[in-house]
Amino acid sequence: MLNHDQRSEFNALLPGKTTEAGATRRTALKTALGVGYAASTMPIMAQTAIKTPSTGLKTGEGVYEVDKFPVPFFFAAPEGKKHLPVILVVQEIFGVHEYIADTCRRFAKAGYLAIAPELYARQGDPGSYGEIAKLLSEVVAKVPDAQVMADLDGAVKWTAANGGNPKKVGITGFCWGGRITWLYAEQSRHVRAAVAWYGRMEGAASSLTPKHPIDLVADIKAPVLGLYGGDDAGIPLTSVNQMKEALAQAGQKGNAAARACEFVVYPQAPHAFHADYRPSYRQDAAEDGFRRALEWFKGHGVG
Repeated sequence: MLNHDQRSEFNALLPGKTTEAGATRRTALKTALGVGYAASTMPIMAQTAIKTPSTGLKTGEGVYEVDKFPVPFFFAAPEGKKHLPVILVVQEIFGVHEYIADTCRRFAKAGYLAIAPELYARQGDPGSYGEIAKLLSEVVAKVPDAQVMADLDGAVKWTAANGGNPKKVGITGFCWGGRITWLYAEQSRHVRAAVAWYGRMEGAASSLTPKHPIDLVADIKAPVLGLYGGDDAGIPLTSVNQMKEALAQAGQKGNAAARACEFVVYPQAPHAFHADYRPSYRQDAAEDGFRRALEWFKGHGVG
């Protein structure tokens, strides 16, 4: 059975990327970030995707190791600067493609070292799938939360050795990545602030996803700004309100991070309203949300 995130994404557009069988993860990442992505998705976009120029930025791909596994990533940062605040950018179910890369460039333009690791790298290449149902069942559903947490720790470690300030780390993510954002804010001491875009907060437990954000609010370690759509068919406002109540209870018991969490709900916005390459994109909500994200990070010491 599909969870809330998966049902929401099932009705969305799958970027039509393909990679050759046997391509390395690094090659797959380069393909995803290149002309192939733009060419394949352009005919089905409802809006023109935003393209942030790389002028003044250092951008690229690489790998870092976690438990002897090479995790591919994309990064962007202001050129020639060091000791930069860091933003971890967590993918949708479709992996690290051009939209996620462009989001990294947007944060880099704002003065951050932004890094987006390929968090499905052990399970498969989302760019090689042409059917969302298969992507969900064969890749996404097999990704353990513990693996993702460790890979994000690896990203923080890489940034600290490559121009980032490990004392100023934030995280943001979209849909699947929104849920991960909540989890990392609750389980990691690396981050000072988080922004979760329409991430699922509750669900059934499994061996790979034993806890969900609402189960862990008592231990939340960084304040989260939750950005949600009032017309999100997969995440009802009842879920948002339940999370608010859980956070309020944790705050009353002395958890300052829980007490500092906030939500913004855009009444007319559907799921994935920030994804500018899809019909769900809502420019006003997306732009306002990104502005709020930047203010949130700076207001909580990530900037």
